[in-house]
Amino acid sequence: MAVSAEGDELAGRLERVRGEIADAAAVAGRRPDEITTIVVTKFHPASLVERLAALGVTDVGENRHQEAEAKAAALAGLHLNWHFIGQLQANKAKAVVRYACAIHSVDRDSLVDALAATQATIDVFLQVNLTDDPGRGGVQPALLEPLAERVLEHPQLRLRGLMAVATLGGDARVDFVRVRAASDRLGRLAPEATALSMGMSGDFRAAILEGATHLRIGTAITGNRPTPG
Repeated sequence: MAVSAEGDELAGRLERVRGEIADAAAVAGRRPDEITTIVVTKFHPASLVERLAALGVTDVGENRHQEAEAKAAALAGLHLNWHFIGQLQANKAKAVVRYACAIHSVDRDSLVDALAATQATIDVFLQVNLTDDPGRGGVQPALLEPLAERVLEHPQLRLRGLMAVATLGGDARVDFVRVRAASDRLGRLAPEATALSMGMSGDFRAAILEGATHLRIGTAITGNRPTPG
């Protein structure tokens, strides 16, 4: 009964979020099917991902390689799209491209070079840092074009667009306006790189209003994360 109750709660949260996405898309004059919802399952077991797949989820996000690799292997038969959304060490690039369909956190030349060296064809998002803290990950907006040019040197790295995390305690809508402006700049170099990976559990509505194409939603769908082992 406990598993059934948990499943009902998961289905309810997913349905609520899908409804809120549809509502925000309508306000923005957009279609919900323009937006990919990536469910972030950090610290949750593979069994929860399996239940999500049964509810129609096809895109899953992880930000720790070891955890992502294990889940992707355990659930290979479900043919899910695994998105790597955390900061990625260059020496893990070869392992990550074996299961991930996209890397959302490319932010430096050394990582671009490591991904290119794998010879894998993979979608790439450039992460933009909206703060002055280098520990937050991401390239500073002023350095976006040189990093994009580095990616474009490697045709197997498909530059999809930008990723960003709103600043803590700030106005997410203002942050996402900045990302959209950076996307306009990127478009001069790579007209096809129009995707915007932005918006999480607390701010995805604002992200949709500013053109988000990929949402990274965790707890609003999965519930509170378990304590990591």
